[in-house]
Amino acid sequence: MNGNRHQHSLAPDRTGSSAPPPRPSLSVAEDLRRMQAVLVHDWLTGMRGGERVLELLCEVFADAPIYTLIHNPAAVSETINRHPIFPSFLQRVPGIFTRYRLFLPLFPVAAESLSIPPADIVISTSHCVAKGVRVPRGTPHLCYCFTPMRYVWVFPRDYFGSNPLVRAASVPLLRYLRSWDLRSSNRVDLFVAISQHVQRRIEVCYHRPARVVYPPVNLDFFTPDPRVARGEFDLIVSALVPYKRIDIAIKAYNQLRFPLRIVGTGTEYRKLKTLAASNIEFLGQLPDEDVRNLYRRARFVIFPGEEDFGLVPLEAQACGTPVIAFDRGGVQETVVAGRTGYLFDSQNPQSLAAAVERAAAQEWDPAVIRKNAEKFSVNAFLDGLTHCVTQCIQSRP
Repeated sequence: MNGNRHQHSLAPDRTGSSAPPPRPSLSVAEDLRRMQAVLVHDWLTGMRGGERVLELLCEVFADAPIYTLIHNPAAVSETINRHPIFPSFLQRVPGIFTRYRLFLPLFPVAAESLSIPPADIVISTSHCVAKGVRVPRGTPHLCYCFTPMRYVWVFPRDYFGSNPLVRAASVPLLRYLRSWDLRSSNRVDLFVAISQHVQRRIEVCYHRPARVVYPPVNLDFFTPDPRVARGEFDLIVSALVPYKRIDIAIKAYNQLRFPLRIVGTGTEYRKLKTLAASNIEFLGQLPDEDVRNLYRRARFVIFPGEEDFGLVPLEAQACGTPVIAFDRGGVQETVVAGRTGYLFDSQNPQSLAAAVERAAAQEWDPAVIRKNAEKFSVNAFLDGLTHCVTQCIQSRP
């Protein structure tokens, strides 16, 4: 199993960022704050998009315990760490923080071993097994679902690789995981999806309906700066892993010759660096403040992969910067073609390069672009979540 090749991502891993979490409105979150909640998260090993959502829930449910497979305190924010955190037995495995994906066959057992206490509401934030925990009888369980297990249902090759022997050996494991994943989905009272794209996947995989509540972008932090000059380069902010398809962008910009800056690290770094011409610069991992500055100065933000949602396009738009993205997945719900960016049809360098050239010939209004991002506010997220929690509690017999 190639555990680093594919991981769910709403946003790039920027562990160590000093950007504050968005502050929820006291009035919007008031009904939630009064509840005794239990939070469940797959694993706490970094600050990706899923952990940003958990961080916001921690702000709302100030005393809520968090149950998870493993917890690396050095890899997550103080907002999360100040909560009582209860990891599974996998926490005791030597070297687990760097090798946990090798223990995928044990994840269902580890999730079921978590002793969840009674509460007004259990909220699992799940892209793997968190939604499969056993909750006490009578306790409502809402799953905020980033996706059903992509490496089980959608992209097994991204996880297990292309080696024929490994793929053959993985068949029984995939069969077991799919069976468990489907069976354990019945432990959830209400699914809430991060996008319509994921909503459809939940219906296909679990045969369950789902509500949609979009994850929020931090509009207080990601803002335009009219004093900053734009347009000297285009920008990618991404983990450098195969499914992000950064190779497409590099080939396109080798042809375009316009400066491209790439923020992020990952297993594909050396391969991509070798592929890139001199107009392409790799900046590595950067704190949020530096990323925000790059968003503000970029001509376009490029998003060549297919994501279930994707916070990067919204962070860019919050800074008033147009996005050029592959026309699949969550960007169909977050980017307004022709007004806040361009969507290209074919996932190849030629299609991307043509979209960049069309976008360069158009005038863009940062205020219009920012206005679109404002629909994905923290208050909108909390308002939607409050309605879903209320529905989940009231639907219990």
